[in-house]
Amino acid sequence: MPADMNDYFKKRKPSNTSDNSGSGGRSGGGNFENPLNNMGKGASWIFIIIAIAFALFVLKPFTIINSGEVGIKITTGKFEQEPLGAGLHFFVPVLQKIIPVNTRIRLITYSNIRTSELGDEYRSLEGGLKRNPAITVLDKRGLSVNIDIAVQYRLRAETAPATIEKWGTSWEEKIINSKVREVVRDVVGQYTAEQLPEMRNQIAAAIEVKVKESVDTLMNQPVVLESVELRTIDLPPKIKEQIERVQIAKQDVTIAEQQKEKAKQEAQRAAEVARGEAERNRIEAQGQADKIRIEAEEQAKANKLISGSLTPQLIELEQIKTQAKFNEALKVNKDAQIFLTPGGAVPNIWVDAKGKEQKTLSAQQ
Repeated sequence: MPADMNDYFKKRKPSNTSDNSGSGGRSGGGNFENPLNNMGKGASWIFIIIAIAFALFVLKPFTIINSGEVGIKITTGKFEQEPLGAGLHFFVPVLQKIIPVNTRIRLITYSNIRTSELGDEYRSLEGGLKRNPAITVLDKRGLSVNIDIAVQYRLRAETAPATIEKWGTSWEEKIINSKVREVVRDVVGQYTAEQLPEMRNQIAAAIEVKVKESVDTLMNQPVVLESVELRTIDLPPKIKEQIERVQIAKQDVTIAEQQKEKAKQEAQRAAEVARGEAERNRIEAQGQADKIRIEAEEQAKANKLISGSLTPQLIELEQIKTQAKFNEALKVNKDAQIFLTPGGAVPNIWVDAKGKEQKTLSAQQ
């Protein structure tokens, strides 16, 4: 090795190693240096940051609450009653934990019809979609009836910690499922199977009201019930056939009643027409009779006026006028015959007639 390089490494060696070295062959084991000594004071901070990052990655002492959720913090097994809103929240690992609870609207259906479940790809964001078998209920006579119903509800955010603390994570089964089945059996059991289709609206309203009352009477009102919908009533086959026969009979009766009512209306219409015709004839006859009576009364009045106006002098004057007309007629027709009648307004009757000889002559001509 060149002399200049040896001089360089000798200057880099610590001075205290030369005094204690017994021989040049054993000096290599006591010359080990800590590589971090050259990094200065910042090395400790780097190690601290790395340790904290590792702890955060492994222990994850934080959680994120999404919109539509609330967080429930549990400290050493005790539930804090104030729910945590949406956002980032920290907790102390081992001693604390935060449970996110969904407060969106949930849907539970009771039906024997299988359909595709919605929101499978967004299950973490869904409020909850549960499907249960249709509720089997015994009617008033003990016949089995299946009720298809749907219930919408949501967990009340303000009391969510108390609800989970009391009812646990299976609060839906304990509150909604049990209450709905109990109310449906109680309401439907008051009717016979034949009455259920006719009383459908009343039954649906009664079920909704009673389910809400049952849920609202619970302490802290843990659940908000949005709606209860009665969808179908599945009756036994024999009951269905019987109801169909009854419906057909009712339809026949209705048709017969309609035909009867139609015939009745037609008879009434014909009677009205006949009464109208008779009334018209009566009015016409009455009018004709009134006309004759009025004419007779007027004629009588005229006759009375005429008879009251006749005087002997007037009668003589009329006789003179009539005699003058006879005289004028005799000038034209000398063969006329005159019959004298005593008294009256026209005492003489003039007949235009020829004698036998003139009639014979006229016939020969």
